[in-house]
Amino acid sequence: MPNSDSSLLANEFRALRELMAADPAMELEILRALFEQLGRATAEPTDVTYSEVDAGGVNALWCLPVDRDTSKVLVYTHGGGAANTASSHRKFAAHLAKASGAAALVVDFRRAPEHPFPAQIEDATTVYDWLLEQNPTAAVAVVGDSAGGNVAIGSVLRLRELGRTLPQAVAVFSPFLDMENTGATLDDPEGKDVFIDRGLVELMSALLLGADSTPTDPIANPLHADLTGFPPTYVAVGGAEALLDDSRRFVDRARATGVEVEFEIAPEEQHIYMFAAGRDATADATVKAIGDWLRATLDRPHD
Repeated sequence: MPNSDSSLLANEFRALRELMAADPAMELEILRALFEQLGRATAEPTDVTYSEVDAGGVNALWCLPVDRDTSKVLVYTHGGGAANTASSHRKFAAHLAKASGAAALVVDFRRAPEHPFPAQIEDATTVYDWLLEQNPTAAVAVVGDSAGGNVAIGSVLRLRELGRTLPQAVAVFSPFLDMENTGATLDDPEGKDVFIDRGLVELMSALLLGADSTPTDPIANPLHADLTGFPPTYVAVGGAEALLDDSRRFVDRARATGVEVEFEIAPEEQHIYMFAAGRDATADATVKAIGDWLRATLDRPHD
């Protein structure tokens, strides 16, 4: 039975940071295996099936609620930076799919550091193009969390550069956007964020960018992007997050250019708090709110 205690996810984060601190030279594959365990924080949703698919040469995972509207699809880019996979995020994507009455297609994009920026953007846009080739009339939202929120926004910016039809909606959760790491909430003397700190984001931004990209590239760092014409967007973030200022600045930039934005800050909540869907009342409330918003936004006429 869901409650209002999000300690399960916070405890997963604390345990992960303790293991990382105990072995600073931990092998990447071991770290990735540990990050995969974050999926335990999400309850298994009911009435959903899963199916792997080759989406234009990119591995992806369908999350298919039995009562979905077959005309609506969420293209989901998972968080974790250099770590997680579609498998670790399938349950959360399925909760969101159920809430929005859509299917979710989780992109298993190439990961840094083996494949730094823009590999993730390329894979996300490839999957988007493949999806519209399969169903040209689909109502599509692009969705992502943490570093996957960066990929979600960056992929829409790249689609705009390429002259493609843009998705009807974008939803991001606790997005990691600032590759320069200048956010006002990043250095929190109270240490309210149990997982994210400056050292971690500096490491992740270096891994994601690699040696050949600049931290001010507007596709890698949407805080430098012109957001004119960006689709309607929902941003949800925890009030205790070190990355809170990334969301605030993105929302301010988007609204300044006339983008329709819904902005939710959940007081005292941790990074990707909504990942505790099915186990936590606050997470479930956010999933429902975003699901309702996606239903309404994807129902609008689209050029």
